[in-house]
Amino acid sequence: MKKLAKILAAAALCVAALTTFGCGDDKKEAAKAPAGDAPIKIAVTAGPHAEIMDNVKKLAEKQGLKIEVVEFNDYVTPNVALFQGEVFANSMQHRPYLDATLQKEPKFDLVEVFKTVNFPMAAYSKTLKKGDAIPDGATIGIPNDPSNGGRAILVLA
Repeated sequence: MKKLAKILAAAALCVAALTTFGCGDDKKEAAKAPAGDAPIKIAVTAGPHAEIMDNVKKLAEKQGLKIEVVEFNDYVTPNVALFQGEVFANSMQHRPYLDATLQKEPKFDLVEVFKTVNFPMAAYSKTLKKGDAIPDGATIGIPNDPSNGGRAILVLA
């Protein structure tokens, strides 16, 4: 629980830093922090990223910062929304995923402005028990993006 509190406090500081540093670079029109009482829109994916940002939102409100959590159910749309200026920032990907995304079309001109959580990856089964060997010829599903697919292969190794 102590670790979660530290993570949330760090995330709150990072969100505050976003209001200072913004996203993108000088070559394009970056999403700007909203003026006045308008909330800062932060894109996240459903699940742990949304749960963490909901807690960051509560902490930020205590400091007078309004955050609107915009939840997505995939990993592509948050980058599209950020690039198009629909949200001020997103918090849902690790650096290898962003790097892989930046090499695809359309080209997103996005930059990392702070580190956030990276969740461990595990293997799950309906038939195997913890500690069982994976039988030869078993069918295994892994993520279809290069960065997380690579992580899955390392877990299996």
